[in-house]
Formats: sequence, structure tokens, C-alpha cells
Amino acid sequence: MSFIWHEIIYRPLFNALIFLYNIIPGHDIGVAIILLTLAIRFILLPSSLKALKAQKALSRLQPELEKIKAQHKDNKEAQTKALMEFYQKNKVNPLGSCLPLLIQLPVLIALYIVFSKGLASADLNILYSFIHNPGKLDPTFLNIIDLSLPTGGASIFALGPIYFILPVLSGVLQFFQSWQMIPKNQGGKQADLAVALNKQMMFIFPFMTIAIGAKLPAGLPLYWAVTTLFAIMQQWYINKTAERI
Repeated sequence: MSFIWHEIIYRPLFNALIFLYNIIPGHDIGVAIILLTLAIRFILLPSSLKALKAQKALSRLQPELEKIKAQHKDNKEAQTKALMEFYQKNKVNPLGSCLPLLIQLPVLIALYIVFSKGLASADLNILYSFIHNPGKLDPTFLNIIDLSLPTGGASIFALGPIYFILPVLSGVLQFFQSWQMIPKNQGGKQADLAVALNKQMMFIFPFMTIAIGAKLPAGLPLYWAVTTLFAIMQQWYINKTAERI
């Protein structure tokens, strides 16, 4: 399994990163990370949009789903049958918002490893024969931030406050993404509980993102900021076209 993971997911992504690093003027690893992240997000865009559309559809149908659950609250078998009929009638897959995300998960984990392990140790021996070996990677982004160094913690005073910009930016973007995900105009106790929980997460997740990002190599908060911004734009598109979903 580790061989399949390494050869099918990790190694291709690492080679793609080095390829971009080689062709970018100035060989800026930060720009390479941004371009690779965007490329992966565009490749996964169809599955991401499918998941968001399914989630939006379920959110819109939530009041009716609650009515069905209330009508059959004492008969779980009848409730399940009624829900399946309702899903089929409205052409909604209850797992539609989960399956595409599960497909994306291995790729996102591999990207995480590429940006952490790849920048820290830079094992260039795993490059394909057609990828130029630069000999050594310059981990500096815009000639300012060393993306292989941790962004925060005790070293922040030695590295300078600018190293804290990336995790803070990631946290701010995480806040806007969480805000976008709060259901609007839904009734029912379960919907109210979901909104309350989402509002709590809207503040908790950004602080967690900043705290965790401050302990990691700066390349990872950069990656997280770019991928979160892309997700925000996806959600904005879904919200703007909701009437056609």
C-alpha cells in the first residue's frame, strides 16, 4: 500500500512541483506551490462542484426532510423508506456531497506531504528522468519567506513577524469559508442546531488553522490559504447559481 501511495500519488505530485519550480522565472518555490495547488483544484473542480451542488440541494430540502422524520419518528423502517422515496423523487443523492470529497482526500493529503516533507528534505532522487534535477531547492518565497521554516512558535521572534502572515491569512480565509457554509433561511429545531454549531465552528476553525499553521513549515499555510481561497470562490459560484441547481 505504501508503494502504491508513493508511486501513484506522492511521487507524481512532487515531480509536478519540481517541474513548475524549474520553469518559473527566478525559480520561486512559493509560486510553484501556488500554481500546483491551483492546477490540482481545477482538476478536481468537477467533483468539488458536484459535492457543493448536492450539499446545496440537501440544504434546500431540509424542512421537508424534517417533516418526513417527524411523521415517522416512531417507525424507523417507514422513515427510511419515506426518505429514500423522497430522495428518488427529488433526484438527490444523500451521499452526493461526501463521495467526491472522499475522492479528493488522498490527493490533498499527498499535497500536504509534498509541501512538508518535500521542502524539508528535498529528496530529488525520486525525480523522473525527464524532470530536470535542480540539484538544490531554494525554499524562499518572493525572496522574503523561507517556506521550509516554521512560521510561528518560539522562533517567530528570530524569524520576524512576517512569518506569521501566512497562518493568519489562512485563518481569515477559513473564517470566510465557514461563514459561507452557514445554512440560510432554514426552519426546524435540527436546522437551528446546525446553524448554532456552524457558527461555533466559524470561530473555532480559524483559530485552529492559525495555531496549527504557526507550527508548520511556511509552505503549508501558503498552500492552505490558496486552496481555501479557491474553495471560497467555488462556494460563491454555487450560491450565485443556486436557482439553477
